[in-house]
Amino acid sequence: MLGQIFKIQKYSIHDGPGIRTTVFFQGCPLACRWCHNPESRPVAFRLKDMNSSGSQDTIPPYIQETIKQHNTISEICKVNPDSLAMEMEKDYIFFDQSKGGVTCSGGEPLLQYEFLLNFLKQLKEREIHTAIDTSGFAPVHVMAKTADIADLILFDLKLINNEDHIKYTGVPVKPIHENLKMLHEKNANIWLRFPLIPKITEKDENIDKMIDFLLFFKKFRHINILPFHKTGEKKYLKLDIKNPMKGVEPPTEERIQSVKKKFVQKGFSVTTGG
Repeated sequence: MLGQIFKIQKYSIHDGPGIRTTVFFQGCPLACRWCHNPESRPVAFRLKDMNSSGSQDTIPPYIQETIKQHNTISEICKVNPDSLAMEMEKDYIFFDQSKGGVTCSGGEPLLQYEFLLNFLKQLKEREIHTAIDTSGFAPVHVMAKTADIADLILFDLKLINNEDHIKYTGVPVKPIHENLKMLHEKNANIWLRFPLIPKITEKDENIDKMIDFLLFFKKFRHINILPFHKTGEKKYLKLDIKNPMKGVEPPTEERIQSVKKKFVQKGFSVTTGG
């Protein structure tokens, strides 16, 4: 079983507790207007095989239907879960001393859930803490199986209104809400994350409805606000694709603090940045 990844980032400190190594999975079912990893999108690739087997230049079947809609070329790697887990094990001393571990990000790691589950099991056998950074957009049974293995779920919530969610991410919001309810019932270990995007998610109406929605989940009372940043601009230029957020400035510190205050006043503990 081979997985497709496009980056491994060592010494990550914003993707879960402690010092972590973040593995970025290729492919995402969303098309968020503010995406800062456009190279993760399901497009035509040039593949590098980390196991020295198989074709060097192939187009994975699951993206053939979408190729006509995209013009991005991304260089990624195919790797089996055991080889990838062995690579992670090299950083064990940092994980052990900092209470860190490995975070699976993307893209959307649940899009490759069979490979993901196998990889997580390999990490658990090596006693490495695991976290999943997810949009929450996946079948409930996939999310449930992942939560049974992963130590931590970093769960993004963006927009409450379904029409807005479709407009700015390309997918409906209901599956995300259903997964959050399921995780709450399972008493899963969740860190909520809220991307603060100017003129999109940062509208007061969205924030107020988000808070009202989250008050239902009594076990989830911490949220990490992730202010929009411009670090992805160079990627859009390199990939020669349109950047929908070109010219948009990050939210001011004053605005970040005002949003934080809204959550705090309703009983949430809040961190910012990452």
